[in-house]
Amino acid sequence: MITDPAFYALAIPAVILTGLAKGGFLGALGGFAVPLMSLVISPIEAAGIMLPILIAMDMVGLAAYRGEFHRANLEILLPAAVAGIALGWMTAAYVSEAHVRLIVGLVGFVYAARYWISHKLHGHPGPSRVKGTFWGLVAGFTSFVSHTGAPPFQVYMLPQRLPNTIYAGTAVVFFAVVNLIKVVPYFALGQFSVANLSTVAVLIPLAPLAMLAGVWLTRRVPQQPFYLILHAALLIVSLKLIYDALAILL
Repeated sequence: MITDPAFYALAIPAVILTGLAKGGFLGALGGFAVPLMSLVISPIEAAGIMLPILIAMDMVGLAAYRGEFHRANLEILLPAAVAGIALGWMTAAYVSEAHVRLIVGLVGFVYAARYWISHKLHGHPGPSRVKGTFWGLVAGFTSFVSHTGAPPFQVYMLPQRLPNTIYAGTAVVFFAVVNLIKVVPYFALGQFSVANLSTVAVLIPLAPLAMLAGVWLTRRVPQQPFYLILHAALLIVSLKLIYDALAILL
């Protein structure tokens, strides 16, 4: 088990932030968990620790948003995400995490910047098989590498301007399936060491509390501020991912 106090000083707020995000509130900021933990441990170890915690949150989310999801979007996104996870597994030994963070950060930044410059989204597009397949593939791949599937997911989903709970419920179902599928390749890659699982046991009690807080906030924040918060969160997390990637690559 990790005993470094500096780790828990970052890991505890990271888990709480992730729970709020997976509950539907401040959606993209859940992607901060692995980068925050990576300040004191390796990103690979951080990803291994976070996966069981994410799955525990997913179970709470599935109960909280039972029946509240957009089926047509999931039918497009999930098959593509499975392909993205498979691609991540096959290329795990060759793809730098810094490059993945840079790609995810740039995608999220461009989308969020467009929203803030225009002050509103033009139109309310519905599900698109072409766009959904592409972004589902990207979300599955980046989620496998560093649990940063939220920005690609949001790039596809946010323009549809779905009701708060439908958007959040769709995200919960999507990432619940994605995270469960990731268990097999993570186990094969040796991510679940005794030390990691002991650390998970210390952090996991925070998961349901933070998740339920996110659900509570999502159901009570009006839709327009909800989307403003999501886009602000997406911009912040994207800049952080770009910064982290460039710090390694340059």
